[in-house]
Amino acid sequence: VTKFKVPANFKSLLEKQAVGPSTEILAESDFPEQSFKPKVQMPFKRVPGQNPRKVEVERRRRLYLSFDIAELLASKGIDSNQLMPRHYDPDNMPPIEETKDSVFPIYLPLKVFDNDEFDCRTPEEWISLGLEPGSSDRKPVPGKALLPTDDVLGHEDPKSEELIYKWIDVGVLDYDKETDLYLVHKTDEKGLVRDEEGKPILNGGITPEG
Repeated sequence: VTKFKVPANFKSLLEKQAVGPSTEILAESDFPEQSFKPKVQMPFKRVPGQNPRKVEVERRRRLYLSFDIAELLASKGIDSNQLMPRHYDPDNMPPIEETKDSVFPIYLPLKVFDNDEFDCRTPEEWISLGLEPGSSDRKPVPGKALLPTDDVLGHEDPKSEELIYKWIDVGVLDYDKETDLYLVHKTDEKGLVRDEEGKPILNGGITPEG
């Protein structure tokens, strides 16, 4: 009987091996893996004739990732850029022929029509998706927000007629219960949520220094 001898160039031999494509997620992300999982009302114990819970979760995850809110609204004839109310100027009203029979411009904010009766999670539950098991740091939660493409003018005058609003990928950092508003941060070109120093933003951006 002889023991197994490792070749001297074992590491280089492993690097040359090609075993085909992998299902492992290799892309870097600042979002926890569980933040992409949908909420499924199914028993953990499989019932005969029913799909396993893990299979149903994965199917819905892929289905929901295939949806695009801008495309869904456009299919209903809704222009996302027109959802944000702008300044009302009665002296420069466009003629009715140009407004497609809409005499008055949009002036009501979206929150007037907000309805959370069918939401599958509360705001606190959405934010808690950023917590990974065994970690005390809360990561951002992926989402989309209707934001102006010009950040500077968007902060100075959100209702400016010069602004163009689009659905943008963001990381949800925090939620304010009093104002019922979410704090979001735009993702960079790589889909990461980073601060000015290139570090991941954790716990809603709150650091020991404040």
